[in-house]
Amino acid sequence: MKQQSKAYLFALLSILCWSTIGSAFKISLRYLEFPDLLLFSSFVATLVLFLTIVLQKKQEVLKRLTLREFAWSAFLGLLNPFLYYVVLLKAYELLPAQEAGTLNYIWPLVLVLISIPMLHQKISTWSLLAVLISFSGIVIISTHGQPFSMKFSDPLGVVLALGSAIFWAFYWIFNLKDKREAVTKLFLNFCFGFLYSLILVILSKGITIPPWQGVAGSIYLGFFEMGIPFVYGLQH
Repeated sequence: MKQQSKAYLFALLSILCWSTIGSAFKISLRYLEFPDLLLFSSFVATLVLFLTIVLQKKQEVLKRLTLREFAWSAFLGLLNPFLYYVVLLKAYELLPAQEAGTLNYIWPLVLVLISIPMLHQKISTWSLLAVLISFSGIVIISTHGQPFSMKFSDPLGVVLALGSAIFWAFYWIFNLKDKREAVTKLFLNFCFGFLYSLILVILSKGITIPPWQGVAGSIYLGFFEMGIPFVYGLQH
């Protein structure tokens, strides 16, 4: 299969996977608190990424990493998966799935705005108008079709959903500047993200054995939301 065809295929698979994530979040959160869901799903994603490295025979890349590169991965892992999913999962806990998911997907708008100072990108008048229209749509969604009332079903949930988009946009920018091999750097990011999640769970409530429904949800989210789309989407 040609590279371009593979890119299209994996892009479509990513869309298919991510289209089910909102429902998977809400169902899984019935059985797990959000720190536990992040812990178990990030473990699954880390395992998926490690197996990918082994299958692609890229273990040698890990051996050549410097201390500075490990430190950079620790920073990126703090942004994503840790902070991004802590904020996003809490938002899903507070809001309906369709509302939290839609608000989270303003990250392309945030990405456009922060790329101006960070990547020295120029934005046209039409692009700026598109951003303003999109943000107006966010207000309409957040207020359930009553934008002039400025009343939100759960203000904290709205702020968290929007905040997750900011973390993701910054992660995207920093990851774009990271020229290391895609799978290995993601594996390291998730290793640190899993470590942060483990510390959070231990400090907050301790590790408990989850019900099988929570385990199933964690596997699904770790495999489809965090693992597969990252591996192939960023490679292609």
